[in-house]
Amino acid sequence: MVLSPSAQRVVEAARVAGLEIEVREFPEGTRTAEDAARAIGVGVGQIVKSLVFMTDGHPVLCLVSGPNRVDGARLAVITGASNVRRASAGEVERATGFAIGGVPPLGHAQRHPVYCDRDLLSFDTVWAAAGTPRAVFSAPPEALVRACRATIVDLKEEA
Repeated sequence: MVLSPSAQRVVEAARVAGLEIEVREFPEGTRTAEDAARAIGVGVGQIVKSLVFMTDGHPVLCLVSGPNRVDGARLAVITGASNVRRASAGEVERATGFAIGGVPPLGHAQRHPVYCDRDLLSFDTVWAAAGTPRAVFSAPPEALVRACRATIVDLKEEA
């Protein structure tokens, strides 16, 4: 399979970080966690959402389990920021080099702090975007955390 330049960039970044991945593409799309879970045939909790937040004007990446939402107040405490908000589409693309719907957990244009939702560690395998809205890869969550140099934290908004 010939990979898009974006997906190839993710494969190379993963390899450099010590993680061998295989990209799978789904024509029906994997833009949302629900779309990805349906296409892959796994529970939505196994889907890694790579979300960019602005913390006092600086981007941070949050790797979040599919059904979870990031608690902005928790993220503020974790980062020591007084102002936390979801990044705009333009900010996401500038910070990562990828468009929303295909943002992977690694291979970004710039290095930013990465925080991983503790809930992802409850699975043997998780699935993350591989640079496009149709491409994904799987990995053991602990290996993904190491490759991304992520800090494991409790990010989810409690119901």
